[in-house]
Amino acid sequence: MYYFQYISKSEIAPLKNQVIELIGLVQDEIRNYFTFQYEFIGSVKRNMVTCDVKSNIGFDFDVNIMVNDDDEEYSAKEIKQILMKAFNKYAYKYSYDFCEDSTRVFTIKVKDRKNSQILYSCDFAVVNNYGENQQEYIRFNKKSNSYYWAEQSDGFCLLRGKIEFCKDNSLWAEVRETYIEKKNCNTDKNKKSRSIFAETIHQVCQQNGYYR
Repeated sequence: MYYFQYISKSEIAPLKNQVIELIGLVQDEIRNYFTFQYEFIGSVKRNMVTCDVKSNIGFDFDVNIMVNDDDEEYSAKEIKQILMKAFNKYAYKYSYDFCEDSTRVFTIKVKDRKNSQILYSCDFAVVNNYGENQQEYIRFNKKSNSYYWAEQSDGFCLLRGKIEFCKDNSLWAEVRETYIEKKNCNTDKNKKSRSIFAETIHQVCQQNGYYR
């Protein structure tokens, strides 16, 4: 049993603004390589940031980075490493640690080392949006130490449509209630919040007659 609660916008706002300032420093730092836009996604965008008040892991931000490299001058590996190097240069200004690289994202964390606690963190995914509701992202294969552009799954597009259905039919209160209940009853430690959210959206849609 977990003890997740929603965190208010007012509590999130100053920390979100710090991330925005950090991103601005990174944009200036790497301007001679390439430029990029960014977008807060996931729980921050949906005002559904949660935190387990009895755990040692705080909440997190999710940000998509969209690189302007239409001529494909840089490889997937170069793009991600240029970004991580720049974030490493300035992260300390906001008490973040160095970047941790993973399969889909790279992460920076603010830690309370004395109490062995992660206060909050930020996950950055490097993505490319194209076509009609299609997206690819830079994927890191740890075994081969390689980077490449990978397509999002078919479920990525389907989920967007289901989210719109819930919003258009005034079901968001039901989504929030179901989501927090699922997070608190989750027994799979390896299940990510995005998977629980997808399950929530699917359940709410089916309960309200939307089966696509």
